[in-house]
Amino acid sequence: MNATILTTATYNFSAYMIYLPIVIMLTIFVSQFLFKNSKTFMIDIFHQKEDIAMATNSLFKIGFYLLNIGFALCIIEFFQIETVERLVVALSKKIGGFSIYLGIMMLLNLLLFLKGRKHAMNKDKIIKNENTAI
Repeated sequence: MNATILTTATYNFSAYMIYLPIVIMLTIFVSQFLFKNSKTFMIDIFHQKEDIAMATNSLFKIGFYLLNIGFALCIIEFFQIETVERLVVALSKKIGGFSIYLGIMMLLNLLLFLKGRKHAMNKDKIIKNENTAI
């Protein structure tokens, strides 16, 4: 009985030790990729004011880290893992679910950048039309 409890605790601890680095590295990788490629959008949104665009981009990046790592920590709980097979299945479900969540968050950020860029371009057109009408 003690051996079973010890084995279960070992599998659960192993799951946590595998899960945490993977979700943190996934979050960092997605964040780096997303915010490296969003610089162009941010510069357009802030009308070529690069310093404001980069500062805002950095703040978005920190928010992305906090939100996603926080969510990963909230869903960390593993239940009674008794075999290696269950360990693999539990890790697959958790990491797969987190990956889907991360993909949705990335797409929402991309939509936010596209909407901001479109709004900035429309504002530029309105200003140009007002200047030519005068």
